[in-house]
Amino acid sequence: MLQRSVLLLVMLVFVSCLHGEEPWHGFRGPNQGISEETGLPTTWDATGKNLLWKTELDGMGASCPIVVDGRIYLTSYVGYGVDADEPGDQASLTRSIDCFDLDTGKKLGGVTFEAKTPETIYQGFQALHGYASSTLVSDGEALYYFFGLSGVGAVDLRGNKLWNTSVGDGTHGWGSGTSPILYKNLVIVNASVESGKLVALNCEDGEIVWEAEGMDMSWSTPQLVTTADGDVELVVSVKNLVFGFNPETGEQLWTCAGIRDYICPTVISHDGVVYTIGARRSTAMAIKAGGRGNVTDSNIVWEIKAGSNVSSPVYYDGNLYWFHESRSTAYCVDAKTGEEKFEVRISPSPGRIYASPVVADGKIYVVTREKGVLVLAATPEYKLLAHNEPLDESIFNASPTIVDGKILLRSDKCLYCLAQPE
Repeated sequence: MLQRSVLLLVMLVFVSCLHGEEPWHGFRGPNQGISEETGLPTTWDATGKNLLWKTELDGMGASCPIVVDGRIYLTSYVGYGVDADEPGDQASLTRSIDCFDLDTGKKLGGVTFEAKTPETIYQGFQALHGYASSTLVSDGEALYYFFGLSGVGAVDLRGNKLWNTSVGDGTHGWGSGTSPILYKNLVIVNASVESGKLVALNCEDGEIVWEAEGMDMSWSTPQLVTTADGDVELVVSVKNLVFGFNPETGEQLWTCAGIRDYICPTVISHDGVVYTIGARRSTAMAIKAGGRGNVTDSNIVWEIKAGSNVSSPVYYDGNLYWFHESRSTAYCVDAKTGEEKFEVRISPSPGRIYASPVVADGKIYVVTREKGVLVLAATPEYKLLAHNEPLDESIFNASPTIVDGKILLRSDKCLYCLAQPE
């Protein structure tokens, strides 16, 4: 009887939550890490300053929260890889999608998923982010997830599992972490680790509609890009190359010489120009979308020796901003020319930065793994407005989510909501 009651609660929560307009529906929100929200806090602390609520999570994870119609959804994992000294048995690995009320933080329900094994062993780089690193995406009618080896799937409005489709059996010592995106009736994933393919599945039944080869050493989430002519292309950065595809058919439209290393950061775009950064070579490039064939000699706008190995860049008011994952360095360059506006060593050192920055209210919010959140002025003159101390002693890998005057931060232990008092 208790089990049936819990299932009913989950079903009711998902029915009431998943409808209406989506304010922050997937990785980095609707506008590549830019929010139109204003009146956001610059400073906060764990004692309660600008802290609206705090909710302890049942599991760990690096995925970002998404928000649908006043409800928060995120993925977590338990059972294996929670303790680095005693990771446990992979057979116990379980993932979940959990739902929380945006106004109060109250947990409203959840759905669990058994993991396919053997998974990557919990050690090295895999242990830096765990087994719930892919952010959900929603079309307002369902939630779509990517659990790597365990497949791509969908959960309907009643909390029922609609479908799950394997996109490959491969694993990697660095784990899996790209996030799904939506285009019309397709959910698209970069299954570089699992099969070396870009895969598009039908949202209704999970049937694979098309696949594209060539996803070599890429932990980068694909991005939809509008060209100067108004066409929509699907762009993804991989080792040595950047690809442009027709998102409806998977036809490769163009390719360009890219960054000569593995790729983690997601590309962004503005006015038909694609921006990609990475990796150990610390490179940034601008490439004009909309070409055909090999556009290496014609469409590269600029290339500079500055980049980041993990977190993605953000565009704002004519400039690109990014933060090196381990060198405590902030960058700003002119988006049109690649001219450097600043390259500043941040002090005190923020340590490692894996989350991608978000711009809102004229400020750049940068979540560090262990040393809190940096808040910078979104201007081409470097100005550190605040360095907020960590809200707990665990790891923060997720990028901020900003909706309804609120900032959501997710750690391995808790979900936090920050807002200025009304």
